[in-house]
Amino acid sequence: MVELGKSYGGVRAVARYRAQHAAAPRRRPVGCVAFPQLQRGETVTLNRYPHGHVFYRKLGKSYPRVVRGEGCWLFDDTGKAYLDAVGGAYVANLGHSNPEIADALARQAREFGYLSATAFTHGPVEELAGELAETLPGDLNKLYFLSSGSEAVEAALKLARQYWIEAGKPSKHRIIALNPSYHGNTLLALSASAREQYRLPFREWLVDVERIPAPYAYRCACRGDDPTCPTCSGAALEAQIQRLGADTVAAFIAEPVGGSSTGASTPRSDYFRRIREICDRHQVLFVADEILCGAGRTGTWWAVEPYGVVPDLMVVGKGISGGYAPLSAVAAPERIVDVIAEGSGSFLHAQTFSFHPVSCAAGLAAVRVLKRERLVERCAKLGVTLQRRLATLMDLPHVGDVRGRGLLAGIEFVEDKGTRAPFPRAAKFVEAFTEAAQEAGLIVWPNVGHADGVNGDLVVVAPPFVVTEQEIDQIVTRFKTAHAAALKAVKVGAR
Repeated sequence: MVELGKSYGGVRAVARYRAQHAAAPRRRPVGCVAFPQLQRGETVTLNRYPHGHVFYRKLGKSYPRVVRGEGCWLFDDTGKAYLDAVGGAYVANLGHSNPEIADALARQAREFGYLSATAFTHGPVEELAGELAETLPGDLNKLYFLSSGSEAVEAALKLARQYWIEAGKPSKHRIIALNPSYHGNTLLALSASAREQYRLPFREWLVDVERIPAPYAYRCACRGDDPTCPTCSGAALEAQIQRLGADTVAAFIAEPVGGSSTGASTPRSDYFRRIREICDRHQVLFVADEILCGAGRTGTWWAVEPYGVVPDLMVVGKGISGGYAPLSAVAAPERIVDVIAEGSGSFLHAQTFSFHPVSCAAGLAAVRVLKRERLVERCAKLGVTLQRRLATLMDLPHVGDVRGRGLLAGIEFVEDKGTRAPFPRAAKFVEAFTEAAQEAGLIVWPNVGHADGVNGDLVVVAPPFVVTEQEIDQIVTRFKTAHAAALKAVKVGAR
């Protein structure tokens, strides 16, 4: 397995793949469309809509076809290598092509691939729950497994609502969330999200969710330094609950460290202590969304830990399976689950692939690797290196802020560094940057609209925990190359 300080990939992986690629003819998997052999540098157009039978999220885009992954690297069918600096979508924490997890998947599939969670239980889910429970903060010791982060958010908010009904407080139904924020794309999760580009077409279908401003230091007038600022201190939640009436508020949901919506923005150290005190006083459940920032990503098992508070419910996902199978979970304490157990006796939520045996087997293997190889501790150590080296990007003319914790970092672009004014959305700066980064063999995660709901460009860097210092240096070098190319593409000068 992983030796500390080493990666599955790196320069040797690239050289090894290229040697194999040059020596061996490409073979087409059974059932795949017979694409013509591609030459290095040739534009891939055959998967662009309407060619082929798949329609992708971005219908006008040509997607490189990946044929292999190793460590922090992906390789397409032209032989080009990509440094995956975001673990796909923040999920490949253990790197690509981990043989131990692949073996666990295959072994479980050979025993049985599917069971209905309404009729059976199985070893992988029970063992995984035990392994995760050892890492969870406070009294969070019961887990309900699903497939995606959106599903987990839906389940957590439904659990909060059902809890209050069965606790004899049926008027508590409102949800409060942050702005900006992102909690998923299914309807209830999207309702809790403040991402207008996703919400607008479906506005009539969404439920009303109340908002308070996110503790987003770079965009706050106080820059996070004023302990009396309603936004950065958490006092805004108190005011919102009082406005709505505490007897109507069921839950407050937030990411302990901002995800893609605020680009790894970290609140004041006392923010969530204030949130916890307010929620306790008004009997509001605090739901921590750790889908993106949890499972070791920020250098502790769970991003909420450094604040010294315990949420009432926590949603986890992405990295808990290393991305090898869809897996998420809701973590809850007995004091909440017991109310339902002693009441109706049934949580009114189920999905076909809940508690999936193969996914749970992948999760069990991934969590055991994280523990045995001490990769969370490694994430904390390498995170210091990543944050320090990314800080040099502040010298670039249109990088306004670099922030983060552990192996999670956000880089925010601005048109004017002095005023923090974002690029106008029409410039599509982050799109130009992401395209230039991919051309340079660097994969990052873009986001738009965080500055004012429309404008704002940032990217997030979140490499696998097996990243090396040399690969971190490559991330920085390729980032600078992409930044220069993006400036030329959108034809802007320094300010």
